[in-house]
Amino acid sequence: MKETFIQHKTFEKNELPIKGEYENCQFKSCNFSESNLSDFKFIDCAFNACNFSLVKINNTVFQDVKFKDCKMVGLLFDTCNSFGLSFSFDACQLNHSSFYKTKIKKTLFKNSQLQGIDFTEADLTSAAFDNCDLSQAIFDLSILEKADFRTAFNYTINPEKNRIKKAKFSVLGLSGLLDNYDIEIEK
Repeated sequence: MKETFIQHKTFEKNELPIKGEYENCQFKSCNFSESNLSDFKFIDCAFNACNFSLVKINNTVFQDVKFKDCKMVGLLFDTCNSFGLSFSFDACQLNHSSFYKTKIKKTLFKNSQLQGIDFTEADLTSAAFDNCDLSQAIFDLSILEKADFRTAFNYTINPEKNRIKKAKFSVLGLSGLLDNYDIEIEK
């Protein structure tokens, strides 16, 4: 059976795409909540104000995809197709999602809620967490080298269990690196 190939199309509101490959497409205010987008391919696509909560994304391809103002609660990005996996998030709510063991170097997370996210064993080399809430995010055996946490907040990262060489932190965020030591830091 031939796979559907669609390019340069804009999808709006409740218009759900059919399984296939989408290239240079725009998705605006689409509600994919609890849908199954497994085996879809999204290349150079943009999603604006879409709801992805609890969507199944098994073997889904996301290459150079931009998410803006999207609700993406409970997504298992570790089930995506890992080949060429690359995306950016701006003003998104990604709470309780998982990036377990994903290789997502240089990923931009901007103005986003990343509460309860699982970054265990993820490669986040040179990723940027610009003005992101990382409360209860899990960093365990993660590669955070050259990552930028200068404007991130509410994070706890154990420097002994994660690779943080040349990562960037602000003075205000240093307490997030010292939480495991049960010490009191006064401002």
